[in-house]
Amino acid sequence: MKSTPQHPAPSDAQERKAVKPVICYPIDTLPAYDAIFYDRARDQMALVDSAMVQPRDASTFKVPAGHFFRIVCPEGPQVGDLNLWSADNLNERFFSGKTRALHGTHVSTGNKLWSNLPFMRPMATVTADTLDWYGWDEFGGSVHDVIGTRCDPYTNKLLSGGDYHYCCHSNLTRALADQTGLSLKEAEPHVHDVLNVFMCTGFTQDTHQYFMKASPVRKGDYIEFFAEIDLIGGLSACPGGDCSASHSSEEAKCYPLLVEIYKPKDGALGNWKPTALNGYDGTHGR
Repeated sequence: MKSTPQHPAPSDAQERKAVKPVICYPIDTLPAYDAIFYDRARDQMALVDSAMVQPRDASTFKVPAGHFFRIVCPEGPQVGDLNLWSADNLNERFFSGKTRALHGTHVSTGNKLWSNLPFMRPMATVTADTLDWYGWDEFGGSVHDVIGTRCDPYTNKLLSGGDYHYCCHSNLTRALADQTGLSLKEAEPHVHDVLNVFMCTGFTQDTHQYFMKASPVRKGDYIEFFAEIDLIGGLSACPGGDCSASHSSEEAKCYPLLVEIYKPKDGALGNWKPTALNGYDGTHGR
């Protein structure tokens, strides 16, 4: 949020403001979403594993490359914070900032979740979204954002003065430590900015501050992904519940989230292979 201007506008201020914007990262050269391929792979897929994420807690799960995973709302309106890591290297993880730059502030079917530099490749592709009907509301809000960072105990301490141990950052740290055998201190740096699953967010029209509102998610809704590489996922059921009032609260009504892992039937993927690492040579011109 910018403060009240302290300096007068130049005489050509309106002309400067009227300059048309240019998209920073045109994606015309990226491969188009192949709906036929993913729909064929989804046909007759079989449920092979699942994980229930308890309210105000987090769980990890593994997804082999070429499998699908769904995040399902099984009981009541609940927001989740998603982390993704390469199963082969925790240093390769979901890059929300670049995903936002390429696809926009909110993701849905056809968008990809990209990994961080220097890996920079698709980790997963969104293949179904029962909330795609929501689009954009009158406040500029939408669902499944890559804007927010994750609720964390450090910001909570800064703003409220209290210690709260069930923020999504804390939940994901504990879950990753349990999955990998790392200590909490070793696991924490691997926890990263999230995909806010089911969360309804945007920026206010006047101050352009990040806002949240009650999620439209209801029992049975889900978002589905195709794993483009071998993945470890981490999902926290946010302590804010549907995030209609707070995202770090003991008062909010919270529900579990369900992760389901699906395997396509034999032969459905054809000659598909996991995505390769980014082709940049890494020399930086030296």
